Amino acid sequence: MAANNDTIGRTITVTVLLCVVCSVIVSTAAVLLKPQQIANKELDRQSNILAAAKIDYAGKDVQKLFAAQIETKYVDLATGKYVEKPVGYKDSKRAAKEPSLSKALSREDDIASIKRTANVMPVYLVNKADQLDKVILPVHGYGLWSTLYGFLALESDLNTVVGFGFYSHGETPGLGGEVDNPKWKALWPGKKIYEQGSREPKIGLVKGSVDPAADGSEFKVDALSGATITSNGVTKLVKFWMGKNGFASYLSNLKAGES
Repeated sequence: MAANNDTIGRTITVTVLLCVVCSVIVSTAAVLLKPQQIANKELDRQSNILAAAKIDYAGKDVQKLFAAQIETKYVDLATGKYVEKPVGYKDSKRAAKEPSLSKALSREDDIASIKRTANVMPVYLVNKADQLDKVILPVHGYGLWSTLYGFLALESDLNTVVGFGFYSHGETPGLGGEVDNPKWKALWPGKKIYEQGSREPKIGLVKGSVDPAADGSEFKVDALSGATITSNGVTKLVKFWMGKNGFASYLSNLKAGES
């Protein structure tokens, strides 16, 4: 009579061995693929910066184009001055979680619902003939379901929008997710951030369609249909990053040639 090999012990042994083998395979794949994942993430970041600046990268080597067109600098938000990249600084998202590299925001100041902000933020410059042509600023803030991360590009007057887009968010498709809609993003170029002589951002999203002939239309963008909370979040994050706790001091210094 043949022995019964389907014992509980044998079953457990086979199951454990299978789990171990699968874990080794998954872990090895994760380690081997991590450099490629990091490279892809960097490529996506560069692509989104170029897109905000309205620099066509279709069919081109993004890394080479970025290196040729974009200059990366770091700004101390408290002073609005250029500084060296801080020791231990990897990116602004991780820096905002480090107490030594960031500051907590008061409830009054935290209109974008981000809790903390990095002390130093990267900025991206496009220069032509040794003159500033565009500046691209990283922005983020909370919408309905998620924190939206994006880039806002300004003309050399440091007030006129060149382009605006988000590269990461978790908003509802078809509603708040319409921040990805090219038609909505096309509403931003030409809009103004500040009134003349002011450092308080005036731009914001409004319900309905903006009448281009109406007074103040240059500061208004159509809200996202059916996505009031996300629309309010976009307004607040833009106002935060263009305001006193964001890049207002830097833009003022840059305009005065003092950065």
